[in-house]
Amino acid sequence: MPPADLRYPIGRVERAATLSPEARTSAVDAIAELPARLRKALDGLTEAQIDTPYREGGWTVRQVVHHLADSHMHAFARTRYALAQDNPAITAYDEAKWAELPDMRTMPVQVSLDLLEALHARWAYTLRATPAASFARTVQHPDNGPMTIDALSNVYSWHGRHHTAHVTALRERMGWR
Repeated sequence: MPPADLRYPIGRVERAATLSPEARTSAVDAIAELPARLRKALDGLTEAQIDTPYREGGWTVRQVVHHLADSHMHAFARTRYALAQDNPAITAYDEAKWAELPDMRTMPVQVSLDLLEALHARWAYTLRATPAASFARTVQHPDNGPMTIDALSNVYSWHGRHHTAHVTALRERMGWR
């Protein structure tokens, strides 16, 4: 049975400013594993299936994949800003408007899959090399206020699993094997 709200197939993110060492390791592992999990979720899909919205009124699978690349590039940069600067102000972006740009609707998903693979390898390496005390370093988000590296890691580990579940839940509902 599909979740009551197809927008949140794994539930909403549970925000946390500070993570336990175990939760931090789990978040970093999820970040590292996203590209492989997403590739597996997309394996064997046709172009027509990739251009199917994951829910009525929602983004297509193609847009979801490209959105992950856009969003996670921001997240990686935000992590690096937090590591290199004292509580720097970061910018938000209008993800809905970005999702309507031509590349989001037509570019092959392979481009973003390859980007995510390299990006996540670098991001996971950076996080694993970061001393535990540095996970308390912050960026100043215009909507969310100060966000620690722990908080960023938590949100984006959820974010990758969330959007991968959009694809896997659609596959299941549609009977695409």
